[in-house]
Amino acid sequence: MTIKLFCVAMAKSNAPILKALTEQAGDAVQLVLHIGGTDADFKGTSLSRMTRKAGRRGHLMQADFHAGAAMALFQSPDYGRAMMEFVAHMERRDTINDIRPHPIRHMQEYVDYFHILADALARQIIESGATHALFFEIPHLGYDSIAYQLARTMGLKTLVLTQSQFDGKFVSMSTLDDLGYFPSIAAPPFSIDQSEQPELFYMKGVGQEKTRAGRLSLSEGARIVASQLYRDPANVLAPGHLLGLLKRARRIREGLPDWRDPFAGFFHQRDLAYFEHLLEHEDGAVDLDGDYVYFPLQYEPEMTTGALGGIYADQALAIEHLADILPEGVRILVKENPKQMGHNRGPMFFHRLRRIPAVQFLPSHVSTHVLTARARFVACVTGTAGWEAIRQGKPALTFGRAWYRGLPGVVPYAPGLSYEDVAGLRWDHAALEARCGALNARMHDGYTNRHYLRVAPETDPRENATRCAGQLLGLLQGHVAPTFAPESGPARENVEKSVLRG
Repeated sequence: MTIKLFCVAMAKSNAPILKALTEQAGDAVQLVLHIGGTDADFKGTSLSRMTRKAGRRGHLMQADFHAGAAMALFQSPDYGRAMMEFVAHMERRDTINDIRPHPIRHMQEYVDYFHILADALARQIIESGATHALFFEIPHLGYDSIAYQLARTMGLKTLVLTQSQFDGKFVSMSTLDDLGYFPSIAAPPFSIDQSEQPELFYMKGVGQEKTRAGRLSLSEGARIVASQLYRDPANVLAPGHLLGLLKRARRIREGLPDWRDPFAGFFHQRDLAYFEHLLEHEDGAVDLDGDYVYFPLQYEPEMTTGALGGIYADQALAIEHLADILPEGVRILVKENPKQMGHNRGPMFFHRLRRIPAVQFLPSHVSTHVLTARARFVACVTGTAGWEAIRQGKPALTFGRAWYRGLPGVVPYAPGLSYEDVAGLRWDHAALEARCGALNARMHDGYTNRHYLRVAPETDPRENATRCAGQLLGLLQGHVAPTFAPESGPARENVEKSVLRG
């Protein structure tokens, strides 16, 4: 039977893989619907930014009408969660978060657009006759979130990919709930040096110690002026207002370590208040004596929280639930992500943390490695800090769908969990290496993510496309097992209930 494939693939680096897949498959796979760039049937970013830019078949919203095609999603038990997830993913394109924002300003408009977009996309899926859906990345941009929810409720066989932190490997799963769970297979152990920390290219330049203060550069000042010109040109004609912004920015830059660049990317005036709050903690005392849990905040907006965190995309909620299981005298040391801007870090977020007696907010220069080494355990939603912890023999408590949650040393949060369930956890390092060996053997060779491909210059793009396509064909036809696969049992059911519904 011919596989009729609906594919969501945005990156230019995905196009050669998709082309190689259809060439290798011949009549076995027919690409019937593609959401991606301008060379795809419909352009994905036009849907998240709500612009008119079209794909090969025009714009998804042209000649639009209500077809009732998405009723399976609207009537499903997951309707409310799917809609709120869509809103959260679309909100990252709000005017205060993105230089190319969509025009939505109110909650009801998000709800309306959810229904319109879901119906229009469902109609295309039905008309295409798609039997399978392939996602080159975990859905987290709004339109791909709806596409995933539709594919699941409409009965398509889904396959989701994402790059792993194992060099040159990507992973696969049929559903996002499978992420992190996998059956053991006979495989060589994966060697893990406990004294070595993974080198993450996206954290390049981040310091782990107190250094000299930064300085506001001319380019950063110009970026602030340009942001005002773009958002409110009248402010540029008010020298006092503009000078006040630059003075605040200079104070912030000089109050943080030189490696902490608060104005490197998109700038919004809201960010000044956020960084001014961080300055209140920069010279605070750091006491690592006694029992504490280390909670490193994750960067937002990002897939790792927005798509994989479930209800714990609200990281303050995870800290609140963590506080509820701690004995008297055990602290929660919270450190901000060194790449974070003001998104989801308003005054009330910090007020929620201040209301928790056990919480202490740390300066940016405190070493995350030292914090991990001296903690009773590390807690996070899905962050790499949990993986780094178990490598060092420290337990990790996860609140979301972390890719490593099926490894020794990890405890997924569930109601009824106790402090000692995590802090008292012990495991053999050889067991971790064995389990990681089994995981490594279930992964697939190649790069499906453009960011990881860019930092692997020795990789030939054409060879990579051919290699990835062959494995995708096996996955779609069922000859190759997904990396992550269902594991039944009450433990998993409790975790999913906690993460997704609370």
